[in-house]
Formats: sequence, C-alpha cells, structure tokens
Amino acid sequence: MSVFDDFSQFLETRLEEFLRNNPHLELQALLEQLREQEQEAIKLILDKEGQKKRLESEILALAEEIQTWHKRIAKAKAANRLDLAQAAQEREAALLRQGNQLWGQMEGAKQQIAQTQTLLTQIRQRKQEVQTQGTQTKTSQASTNWDTTGWNQGMNYQTYRKAGDPLEAEFQRWELDDELEQLKRDL
Repeated sequence: MSVFDDFSQFLETRLEEFLRNNPHLELQALLEQLREQEQEAIKLILDKEGQKKRLESEILALAEEIQTWHKRIAKAKAANRLDLAQAAQEREAALLRQGNQLWGQMEGAKQQIAQTQTLLTQIRQRKQEVQTQGTQTKTSQASTNWDTTGWNQGMNYQTYRKAGDPLEAEFQRWELDDELEQLKRDL
C-alpha cells in the first residue's frame, strides 16, 4: 500500500503545485464546487418544503379526526355510555400523541429549511466572492502577459484587452489545454 500512498501523495502535491501556478484554474474548481453545493442546498430545501407540506396536511387531517372523537366522547357521556366514552378517550389520546409527533417532525423540517437557507446564502456570497476574485485574476494575468511581452510598447493595447476579445478567449482556451496536457505528461 505504501507505493500507492506515495503515488497518491505525489499526484496531490503536483496538482496543488499546478493549481498554485494557475490560480484561475483553482478558482474555477472552487467555483464548480460551490455550484454543486448550491444545487444540493436547493434540492434539500425543496425536499424539506415538500416534507413540511405533507406533514401539515397530515396534521390537519388528524385534527379533524380528533374533533370527531371529541364529539363522540361528549355524545357517549351524555348517553351515559361510559364504556364507549372511555374507548373514545383512549382513541383521542392516541391521536393526540400522533399529532404531537407529527408536529415535532414538522418543526424539525422548518428548522432544517431555515438552516439550509442560511447556508445557501453563505454559499452564494462565497460564490460571488470567488467570481469577483476570478475576474480580478484574469485581469491581472492579462495585464501581466501583455506587459511582459515587450512587443508593441508604443501601441495602445487597451483596446485589445476587452472582455469580448475573441482572440484573447481563443488564446486562453489554447493555453489552458496546453497546461492540462503538460500536467498529464508530468504525471
């Protein structure tokens, strides 16, 4: 197992080194992870909302049934049928216990929804921070690349640094593919 552990450690080290040297890729990976977390949080909220609605319906149906048994208790006592009144009270008590359990489950679902919504807000804030940082990294990387070439120092290159520059986008794709191929060869 030590050979596999060593190889795994080597790969992790190389990947970390590669990501440090290419912060835009690290930011992209982090952004993708945040997107997945956001989707999972949304799915959990929807699941818990559905559970809460189902529990609310069950509680309402149970409340109607409790009312029915409460009326039956009163009716049996008025008719001096204590045997039926006792059985009806036991049924009503059992339904009340079941209602309390359902109420607890519903409150738990509400708490989970609130916690997940708070988490979702935090994920979205972090995602926005990462996107902003990614934009800043791309801008500084583009600035560094242009400033270090030394080619057209007297030329006004500001017009070519626009975000919609197709040539810039093509070069970034090509450089990214080249870096990935280099990483594969190194591994």
